Amino acid sequence: MNEITAVIPVREGSRRLKNKNIAPFAGTNLLINKINQLKQVKEITNIVVSSDSDLMLAMADSQGVMTHKRAPEFCDEKTKTFGEVVAHVCENVPGVDILWATCTAPLVFPKHYREAIALYYDALEQGFDSLVSMEQFRRYLWDDNGPVNYELGIKHVPSQQLKPLYFCTDGILIAPRAKMIEWKYFHGTNPYRYILDKRTSVDIDDGLDLACARAWLDMDESVSQIDPYCID
Repeated sequence: MNEITAVIPVREGSRRLKNKNIAPFAGTNLLINKINQLKQVKEITNIVVSSDSDLMLAMADSQGVMTHKRAPEFCDEKTKTFGEVVAHVCENVPGVDILWATCTAPLVFPKHYREAIALYYDALEQGFDSLVSMEQFRRYLWDDNGPVNYELGIKHVPSQQLKPLYFCTDGILIAPRAKMIEWKYFHGTNPYRYILDKRTSVDIDDGLDLACARAWLDMDESVSQIDPYCID
C-alpha cells in the first residue's frame, strides 16, 4: 500500500520578506492555506510541518497535523548544507514516499497534488526516479558571452520556435523517502517533469511575488492556460 507523507518545510527567518511563510493569504495565512489544501488530498497519508518556529508548529498543531521541530542549525542556511537539511527532515518523518509541498506555492491546489501523485507512481513504473513540478518557457536568453539559445540577425526566430526550456517551481517534489535520504536531495537525476502553467507555478520569494499570487488567486483559470506563444 502506498504511504505518502506531505512535508511542509517552513522556518522562522526570511531575508527578503519578513514572516513570509505566514503572510496573510486567502483569508488565512500561507502555512494554514497549504495545510488546508493538502487535507483535501485523500492520497496523502500524513501531513508534517517541519520548522524551527514554535509559532508555526503551534499553528500546525491547531490544524491537527504532525510536526517536526528542527534545531536552529538545520534552518539558518549556513551551518548545514541544503542536502543535509533535506536528509535530516526525511529521517525524522514517516512514510514510504515524501511529497515536498512548499507553502510559498499557494496556487498549487488539491487537484494538482492528486494528479501529480498518480503520475508519480506511473512514472516510477516507467523508470523515472522522482517527480518535479516545472514550468516550460521560451525566452531569449543571454549569458556573459551573448545569446544562449538563439542567433542574432537573419537567423533570429520568433519565441514560439525556440526550443522549450524548463525551471523547477518547487511546488511539488515527490520521491521515495529512502532515496531522498540517500541523495541528500528531494529528487533524483531522472525526474518526471510535471508541467504547471505560469499561474500555478508562482513561488513567493518577495513582496511582488506575494502580490501576484493574491491577484491571481481568483483569476479565471482558463486565462492562465492560454498558450502565451501562440500567434494568430
